[in-house]
Amino acid sequence: MVGTFWAFAPAIVAIVLALLTKQVYVSLFLGILTGALMYTGGNPLQALGTLYTVMSEKVGGNAPIIVFLVVLGIFVILMQKSGGSKAYGEWAEKKIKSKSSALAATAGLGCLIFVDDYFNCLTVGSVMKPVTDKFKVSHAKLAWIIDSTAAPVCIIAPISSWAAAVSGQLEGNGLTVFMQTIPFNVYAILTIIMVFVFCFMKVDFGKMRKNEEIAESTGDLNAGEVDLPADEATDITINPTGKVRHLVIPVIILIACCVGGMIYSGFFYNWDTGTYGTELQSADVIEAFSNCDAGTSLAIGSTIALVLVAIYYMIAKVVSFKEITNSFTQGFKTMVPAILILTFAWSISGIMGAKGGYLDAQSFVQTNMEMIPATVQSFFPAIFFILACGIAFATGTSWGTFGVLVPIAVTILGGSGTLVLLTVSATLGGAVYGDHVSPISDTTILASTGGNCNHVDHIKTQLPYASLIAGITFVSYIVAGLLAASGSVVAGVAMWVVALILFAVAVFVLKAVQKKKEAVVAE
Repeated sequence: MVGTFWAFAPAIVAIVLALLTKQVYVSLFLGILTGALMYTGGNPLQALGTLYTVMSEKVGGNAPIIVFLVVLGIFVILMQKSGGSKAYGEWAEKKIKSKSSALAATAGLGCLIFVDDYFNCLTVGSVMKPVTDKFKVSHAKLAWIIDSTAAPVCIIAPISSWAAAVSGQLEGNGLTVFMQTIPFNVYAILTIIMVFVFCFMKVDFGKMRKNEEIAESTGDLNAGEVDLPADEATDITINPTGKVRHLVIPVIILIACCVGGMIYSGFFYNWDTGTYGTELQSADVIEAFSNCDAGTSLAIGSTIALVLVAIYYMIAKVVSFKEITNSFTQGFKTMVPAILILTFAWSISGIMGAKGGYLDAQSFVQTNMEMIPATVQSFFPAIFFILACGIAFATGTSWGTFGVLVPIAVTILGGSGTLVLLTVSATLGGAVYGDHVSPISDTTILASTGGNCNHVDHIKTQLPYASLIAGITFVSYIVAGLLAASGSVVAGVAMWVVALILFAVAVFVLKAVQKKKEAVVAE
């Protein structure tokens, strides 16, 4: 079973069970156990031992991310205690006069926080949820906006943890090649466009529309869904004298420290030894971002920011030292569901061998990709897009997906040229789509947490939206691949013309159907 299609069985089991039962924790655990049983030949005791070995490896390897999540949870509690969140909500209520503006402001903040998708999901959610709640935005729609402006923004931002991850998979100056792929990343860019267009044109369809109708008519922002992320907001005392600056300044400090942590990590982290030192490892800031250890950078930056913000709040006399220390346990509690699901998601990816090892799904993908004949190279962008969609959906990891497929694409296609740029871009976009619709994706889990939305409900409501853009993207890559020989400009222009025309038609049709349904209801 090692190195075969059966390596994907754990993810299939977890995803099917999650969708059928809506019990994400149990489904993921059973998926991991399935993989462990397959790996150990059905021996239950050895399987349990393997399961917890994988889990310990993944938790240990991702400890900085867990620290970062806990610190962000503490930040959220502190900003609420200071009265900053409440003051910002009151200010926003005066400045933001409509539901569309509240949604657009949420999307705009998501685009501004491009350093890291984890940071994006939780920061945007904590800051904008009070505002969107006032305008009766369903939590499913908030989670969709958060998710659609997290990975799609990071994957086209030259200075981000995602840029660093992709650059490491490319030959030569990886960051330069990554920047060349940005204009061709149709899925990511069109997803961001869709968010703003749908917000201003008030377009909704599928289960998302039902959730929005329930939220608008009854005020139930979760549309009857239960099993929500923990919310400690009801257990805290809010300072009535809080100001907007008590929210804004901490967020700025957090962003600055996290960016600083990435620069520090890139300059002094030695990947060969896995240690920090005093000797410079990078020549400039851009290279430092490419070389940084994203998880450790965010942990370092957020910890320093927490200390600075605690001092700021005590000097401003909006939060006492005792309240700050109490926030540690409260902040940790808010992140327990996300950490638990992330632990399971990382473990299922580990037992499958998305990056090699155990059931070795990576080997299966590499072996079968090498069998694709050169005569179909014009269709490589579309083919790799579909492959990336499927692998990211099954494994729950976009980074693992392009970590497997990008080197294969570069090797098969010779390392340079328009077709390589198109194929790499398609792979990155497909990985983000698979990430968006996978119940075991860490980013999607955090988007659910940030929006205080039931995780399975977030997947169900986001799936039609993401799939619409994925379908348009697939067609546009077919056109671009066929015109790749004409050069990047011709192929790129044709690709975007097709994509934008199809998107405009889709919006027109969806809006027409929506108006027709509204007219029927009105009668």
